[in-house]
Amino acid sequence: MFRRLKTYQLVADLSVALVFLLIAWPLEAVMATGAFGVEYGFGAEGHTVFGLLVAGLFSAALALRRLSPALALGIAWIGALVQMGLGRPPSFSDVAICAVLYATAAYGSRLVYWAGFASAIVGALVITVYLFAGPVFAGGGLSWETLPLALVLLVAAAFALGLSWTVGALVRTAVRARENREAQQRAEAETVAEQERVRIARDMHDVVAHSLAVVIAQADGARYAAAADPAVATDALATISTTARSALADVRLLLGQLRHRQGDGPQPTIGDLEELYAQVRAAGVQLRVDVDPAPQPSSAEGRPAEGEPAAAVQLAVYRILQEALTNALRHGAPGGPVDVHLGWLADRVELDVRNPIVPGTQPGRFGHGLIGMRERAQLAGGRLDAADEFGAFTVRAHIPIGDLA
Repeated sequence: MFRRLKTYQLVADLSVALVFLLIAWPLEAVMATGAFGVEYGFGAEGHTVFGLLVAGLFSAALALRRLSPALALGIAWIGALVQMGLGRPPSFSDVAICAVLYATAAYGSRLVYWAGFASAIVGALVITVYLFAGPVFAGGGLSWETLPLALVLLVAAAFALGLSWTVGALVRTAVRARENREAQQRAEAETVAEQERVRIARDMHDVVAHSLAVVIAQADGARYAAAADPAVATDALATISTTARSALADVRLLLGQLRHRQGDGPQPTIGDLEELYAQVRAAGVQLRVDVDPAPQPSSAEGRPAEGEPAAAVQLAVYRILQEALTNALRHGAPGGPVDVHLGWLADRVELDVRNPIVPGTQPGRFGHGLIGMRERAQLAGGRLDAADEFGAFTVRAHIPIGDLA
């Protein structure tokens, strides 16, 4: 029923209505009142009172037009009926009707919207009938001589009232279009932000999960071997220190992206795979790596050679392999070998990681790890499958090179 308006809008509408009343009331008071004043003998004092009544009703409708278009339309109709009941001619007060019709189309509900349209049509007809068939202004009623003039008046009234409603409808359409555009922009911004959060969460998981898995494996191994060989504990502590420092650097990079939205910064490439293999082997995993065919090496100046996989492909391969080895370290059968096969073909990269599993376990339920690997593959335009195959958990990825090279 009532719309929520800002304070300055309420003050502006009330001020406009007050100024309108101060102008309309004197004009209504001095106008001839027609049949009511003549027939019932009311003098100037009566004209002033009834002029105030008509001007007050239309001013109230004007004040409420944006706060409650439905209520304003009802008050405007009451004002028009009172005006006609008093036998008064059209006057300055009727200008408020145009403002009310505009408000019904621009701000009203769907029902009020169409009620304003109907009021414009019916109002034009009522005005014409009142002026040409009423007891005062018709001069005997409608006739064939006055019919053309009545039709002209009907068209003019319908045009004036309909124009007010149409302008409001156009404003309503423009406002809806702007709101839809802003909603779409907000949705797009939220989608971009969500994608960024997912990317950072995926990177955080890959870095932290792998590093912690290596640290835990090293710590457990050192704890059991320290009594027999103190040098093993020293080597394990060195590996833990190196892994933790590397993870801390990666985490700081990700946090910097969160705070300042800087560039992605340096990301691991296929040149870092040997270091990854060394970390996993240092954690006690029997890792067997087969690369056939090998990727195209970089040039002597350090620039990517022609045909070398794009950075996005290299990052996807590194992160998928990192997560697959982390899962093998955490969930694979203790002491079992982990087989890695990498094939850098002309149009795609094929990656297979196989590790034995403990009978009765469900290696597919690794939380966010498999989700992150699939997302990595999909973002690079490829696909990833992971399943238990004959007692070994297998991660198999196919990543195209093609246009990304």
